[in-house]
Amino acid sequence: MDKIKTIIEKFQIAPGKDVDLKKFKPHVTPGIAQAEAELEMPVLIEKLDKLQQRLYAESKQSLLVVIQAMDTGGKDGLIRHVFGPLNVQGVRVTSFKVPSKEELSHDYLWRYHKEVPPFGMIGIFNRSHYESLLVERVHKLAPKEALKRRYDEINAFERYLTASNVKILKFYLHISKEEQKKRLEERLKDPDKNWKFSAADIAERKLWPDYQEAFEKLLSRCSTKEAPWYVIPSDHKWYRSWLVATITGLTMHNMDCKFPKAEEGIDKIKMPD
Repeated sequence: MDKIKTIIEKFQIAPGKDVDLKKFKPHVTPGIAQAEAELEMPVLIEKLDKLQQRLYAESKQSLLVVIQAMDTGGKDGLIRHVFGPLNVQGVRVTSFKVPSKEELSHDYLWRYHKEVPPFGMIGIFNRSHYESLLVERVHKLAPKEALKRRYDEINAFERYLTASNVKILKFYLHISKEEQKKRLEERLKDPDKNWKFSAADIAERKLWPDYQEAFEKLLSRCSTKEAPWYVIPSDHKWYRSWLVATITGLTMHNMDCKFPKAEEGIDKIKMPD
């Protein structure tokens, strides 16, 4: 357990720390070899499944998993490999696209707040309220003064959720620019992946330095004791999935969910033939 905690601490952003993503190497895989991680994954998934049962049965807490990444960062693959095997009744994935007309008629946090998982559930945000500090910042879609306020507003929003028994985990899937190029080329070459490719991916790739700067600022300003950010090395998909499953399992273990007490007298019930 101490070894695992030491590994996790390498990637958890301390509150108030200025983040330089150049110091986080997206190809590293400390602490475990690929063969060992692949053998361990079924055990981790089984552990998550049991912890999910307790969360669902107790229904007094919920878990919100926030996933952000550059294009091709592996958000969908991570969700499929780590959370896909769990009971679908207790997991809800929300993917946020371009805001609808209705969503634009509300404050920017409205569409996210209404998707926060209810007690007993694991909710996964595939992209999230942090898009307002990424896309809107890079493309200058919001006034500078509004963007400056949003770091504190988002921290306050997450403090409120945490105080309301919503545990928050935030994962930034960190890939290299070279790995992104490789994955985009795979989408072009593989007919089964062509549908994932968009000309907009090329335009966004040209903005790589701007997005890295935006990520550094939000990681620096919005990693808190209550809702920490983790920078997950994601050039190697097997390590990404293993590390996220490990962190999620440890977090859920610490939530200490309990099965409700059985009805009084249940031990005396005899099942009729």
